[in-house]
Amino acid sequence: MEHLMKTEKENIMGTMPVPRLVIQTGIPLMLSLLINSLYNFVDSVFVSRLSEDALTAVSLSSPVQTMMGALGCGIAVGLNAVISKALGENDREKVKKAASASFFLAGCAWLLILACFFLFGRAYFTWQSGGNTHIEEYGYAYLSICMIFSFGQMGQWVFDRFVIASGRSHLFLFTLSASSVTNLILDPIFIFGYFGLPAMGTAGAAAATAIGQIVGCIAGYCINRRFNPEIPMTFTLRPDGECIREILYVGIPTTLVQSVTSLVGIFMNTVLIAYSTTAVAVYGVCLKIQNLATVGVHGIDNGLILIVAYNYGAKKEQRIYDAIKWALLYSFAIYLVILAFLECFPMQVLQIFDASEEMLATGIPALHILAVAYLFSTFGLVFAEVFQALGMGTFSLYLTSARQVLSPLIFVSAASLSGNICLIWSAFIFSEILALPVTVFLAKKVFRKVSAAIFATDE
Repeated sequence: MEHLMKTEKENIMGTMPVPRLVIQTGIPLMLSLLINSLYNFVDSVFVSRLSEDALTAVSLSSPVQTMMGALGCGIAVGLNAVISKALGENDREKVKKAASASFFLAGCAWLLILACFFLFGRAYFTWQSGGNTHIEEYGYAYLSICMIFSFGQMGQWVFDRFVIASGRSHLFLFTLSASSVTNLILDPIFIFGYFGLPAMGTAGAAAATAIGQIVGCIAGYCINRRFNPEIPMTFTLRPDGECIREILYVGIPTTLVQSVTSLVGIFMNTVLIAYSTTAVAVYGVCLKIQNLATVGVHGIDNGLILIVAYNYGAKKEQRIYDAIKWALLYSFAIYLVILAFLECFPMQVLQIFDASEEMLATGIPALHILAVAYLFSTFGLVFAEVFQALGMGTFSLYLTSARQVLSPLIFVSAASLSGNICLIWSAFIFSEILALPVTVFLAKKVFRKVSAAIFATDE
């Protein structure tokens, strides 16, 4: 009983005032997403100094990298929900089993990435490059290193979530510093060949990213081993089947949605290359800007998973609703700032990538339009994470598929017939607006189930 009282006293998920908890939990996750976004963003900034073909090649790599990240993110999201709920229930054995299962799943994800690279890596760039051999070679050199050495990325996802789920989010900053500083230092050295090293071009950008992720993974292991005894780390080739099932049940919808979203990216590249390779480069740059500009909202939303899952396990219904309310308010505020910035300074943002006149002419309208789409996406993003935290991943899958896959495919296909590229960018606004009633419908169903489940347990 004394141990139980101590655990409840120490765990902030069930005690800290919700407005502060949402921010405090979200900030480390914002930083995590910022670092993951910065890897590809910084690569693109340096690579753009090589040539527009090199920038286009890295842009074509983005959908595949998103699929890779989707595997790690799915495991992390499932792990967050399972461990946070177990901590809320004070089930120490479940925490240990879930941690072991996450290591096993991370290893399986890396093996799957390796298999996909050897089977499809070259064929992908032969198809997507539109016959431009320079783009093909640049892209293959970049993606091969990213995929082969992706075990660092998979491991870092897991170790980062351990310290965050246990409420020790301040430790997470050390992992971030190790990975980000390594990547930022090595990027120009490897790409341009400083200090007597050969200039590796796009392969150098990939090498810097891979090494940074491996360093972050090692740092995450050391930090958890030394400072996070609440989550024991053991690896086994025979993980607990129930924990595997629960992690995958919550995480697979995230992985599937992000993977299918990558297919939308591939579809977009196929549509845009009919206009020009510059249009493909612009789309890639817009995705990187989106990933970087929206880390605040995604950090709040990912932190919301921990809060909602913990309080669902602890049967604190009002804290669940309060957390959702504050996450929505914070997300709207962040997106309003982003909207204002991108509407006022699109040229300056694009010039970071050494944009040509043609790239500016295509990119400025794209940023103006897509900034509006970001604002409309707030409800869908928040409630997709809520559904996952409550163990209803299929509802998250339905919602995100509607707003990020089905609607964009329909609207982009229709807009491409007009020959007007601005209509293609506008398709993403239409998709977010169409998803609003779907969000409301699914949220009402989920909340009825949650209230019934908590009431039945209390009885």
